Amino acid sequence: MDPSASPLTQQARPESFQPKVVQLYEALFKVRRPLLAQERKSDDVDPDADKPDGFWTELFLLKPDRLSLQRILARLGPDDLISLQLQTQQLFFRAVECLKKGNGVTDLHALETLTTFFSAALPKKYTNPSSDIIAVLAGLDQVDAVFTDFVGALDGIIRNGKSMEVRQKAVEVVLSITSGAYQTSLLTYFIQRDLFPAIMKFIQESDSPHRALEPFTLLGLLANYNKFEFQNPYQLRLNDFVNEATIQKIVRCVGHTSRSLRGQYVDIIQDLPEGWTIANTLSMIGLGSIAPGPKSNQKPTYDPEEAKQMFAKLPGEHAAVLLGTYDFSHANKLFCFNLVSLPAEKGEEQPISSFLSLTSYLLQHSFLSTRATNYAHLSLMVFRLLIEDQLLCKRICSEESKVAVRLCRQRQPFLPAVRGDRILATTVLDTMIDGINHNLRRRLDVSLYTLCVGIMLRIISYLSRSRTRLQYHWSELFRSLLSLIRFLTTYAADLKGLSHFDSLLDLVVNLLALSLSAGEAFLPTPAAYDDLFYKVVESGEVLTKFRDTYALSSRPSNSIGTLVSVSAHYKTMLESGGSKRNLTSTEVAEVIKQGYETLSIQAKEGLDGWERYREADERTLLKKMARATVTDVHIMVQA
Repeated sequence: MDPSASPLTQQARPESFQPKVVQLYEALFKVRRPLLAQERKSDDVDPDADKPDGFWTELFLLKPDRLSLQRILARLGPDDLISLQLQTQQLFFRAVECLKKGNGVTDLHALETLTTFFSAALPKKYTNPSSDIIAVLAGLDQVDAVFTDFVGALDGIIRNGKSMEVRQKAVEVVLSITSGAYQTSLLTYFIQRDLFPAIMKFIQESDSPHRALEPFTLLGLLANYNKFEFQNPYQLRLNDFVNEATIQKIVRCVGHTSRSLRGQYVDIIQDLPEGWTIANTLSMIGLGSIAPGPKSNQKPTYDPEEAKQMFAKLPGEHAAVLLGTYDFSHANKLFCFNLVSLPAEKGEEQPISSFLSLTSYLLQHSFLSTRATNYAHLSLMVFRLLIEDQLLCKRICSEESKVAVRLCRQRQPFLPAVRGDRILATTVLDTMIDGINHNLRRRLDVSLYTLCVGIMLRIISYLSRSRTRLQYHWSELFRSLLSLIRFLTTYAADLKGLSHFDSLLDLVVNLLALSLSAGEAFLPTPAAYDDLFYKVVESGEVLTKFRDTYALSSRPSNSIGTLVSVSAHYKTMLESGGSKRNLTSTEVAEVIKQGYETLSIQAKEGLDGWERYREADERTLLKKMARATVTDVHIMVQA
């Protein structure tokens, strides 16, 4: 029999298999050219008509293919989605029905589908974001009813969902719509329906620090939504929250995330100072292959330009957690206390150690991007809030705060490496010095420098008032401040016009003047006090030029006269010593000791005073940070 005559002919196999769920996506989001009246046949099925119940049942029973859905939605522009609004509205309505019923796996699949849909569709550049997104999701007539049901269903799932996985997926849905529609009116539905109790219950019942990351990040976004325009209820909730067990879980989440973010920097350059070993010495002279002991896993070495490009992409998107950390620190003293004092879990770092460590890495690389700079600001603002609480400052400056902190050593100049546990105030001061040393630019970040020097002032003010002598390499701090003055003097033409620059000048001058007038109260030894005077005398010409360049004498808000008069006093003594001009450093030090008897330091009143933090002063920065966090959250939910 002729095979070609057989009714059982073999069909050609498709080039690639397309999963059923992807076929459903394609059918749902297919953009069609509208048919003209003469082209339409009487038996044509309207492609925009409601899909049958079976379509939706099948869609939510099948496991979502999130990458394929992202790819399909990425092809569509905002106008395409508006033209498909009947389909997109059906998708949203049906998904909300699945969430309300909570049957089988359909609620889990509906949550994953919505997260993918929101993260792909909402950030598109609509002409009228609020009204266009409402049209795509529900339509103006239905939006109130549908969104009330939607937010209510999410609240119930986050609070009492049938598993932690389903509850986490519900948090991701809120994150996706919050990050995608942050500049629209849609978020008012999440303000009207208070999700705070549900989010905190989820965090309280979370089984790992990583599990708490997304809900706490969500809390940070919701608490910042238009908070300068109206009284945000999430801000009030943060202020009143007293469940210490939940606060401690959040603090551990902040510590865990900070450690993970720091690891991304360390993966580029391993900067841990190593002790002397035979293996290290052999490696230095090219004989590492014969070194005894197990071979360590060597990380790849990058050339400086490649490393710089990699650093510029950091911190990772999980840095979004810092916005919530700031808000909780600003609103809640119990959170601040636990952030400073919560002990480490077995085999882990203390959370405050990880957080300060990340801050030091952010500061050394903040000049590489505006985003990194903003996150560095946010971390510094947390430390300013902690230091301004006098009870916490007392703890930070005392023996009970001793902790080991890994500080960044990826860029020179390096501060002295100190091993083991240290009083927390000393590592905070080290971090501020690094911030000053590594961000000197002609377009100086005045706000960042004001924060660093201001935190130093607050610590030294507490130490001098309480007469707490702190063992510390003070010479590095004073050298850094005087180098900053030298830089400000050299590049005055570029710096004079910068916003709030005069406040920074006053801070630097007054911190040095306070150290001169009250150094005996907090410097650990007479030698440390002598060294400060030596450095001021050595910088006499620079200080005079600095005073004249910025006309500081005409401003009563600083104590430049104290610095210049101390320098002039010793200059007179040194010149009256006879013909010998080139004195050794030891001889100069001896003259300084003798000069105390005739020295009268005329310091301004209130050098140890400072203004308390006011959030309204940082309004512009915090709005920038909310937008940066939105971008990072968008990346988080797409991952």
